[in-house]
Amino acid sequence: MAKLNKEQFEAMLIERHGKSVHEKLKSAIIGIAGLGGLGSNVAFSLARIGIGKLVIADFDSVEPSNLNRQQYFIEQLGTKKTAALTENLLKINPYLKIEGHSLKLTAGNIPEIFADCSIITECFDKADQKQMLVETVLNKMNDVITVAVSGLGGYGRSNEIQTRKISDRLILVGDGKSGLESGFSLMAPRVAIAAGHQANAIVELILES
Repeated sequence: MAKLNKEQFEAMLIERHGKSVHEKLKSAIIGIAGLGGLGSNVAFSLARIGIGKLVIADFDSVEPSNLNRQQYFIEQLGTKKTAALTENLLKINPYLKIEGHSLKLTAGNIPEIFADCSIITECFDKADQKQMLVETVLNKMNDVITVAVSGLGGYGRSNEIQTRKISDRLILVGDGKSGLESGFSLMAPRVAIAAGHQANAIVELILES
């Protein structure tokens, strides 16, 4: 089938979602901090539903160990994750606006990198990075909402992964206990479930704002 032009692509989304929903999604600018199993899966979901712009950030490159749960391919090994994910997302939605930053996120640069975002989703593996991002957003970025994750390691126990509203500006996804520090590995099914919760929470925040 021939490639859909922009008008045809939008018409397809409007047919699925309705015009008012599509316009809200199209106008949203969402930040994704970390492009591993969580971030790459969240990005795929948001690209498919017609989010207007993604601001993505990660300092890492695609490694063999990433392929068990992240949205990359063997031929992309060694490629910066920002570049590889941009390539893959544009195959899904060629009209998606993507701003990529290949660097390590810190408390100093997060407010600038995600300055235009209304929602930032925390997609790190390590607890100290998770805490750093959440604290930075809550303390330095007024009115920006964070969708974070705590506890998604291992397999099974799908229903233990939940979405909880901690405050008006913090949404927390996970079971709160099954992390890497607890000896659990990260496997595609549970990572995808948690990423689905994150993406779904983002959509809810956009449409109910």
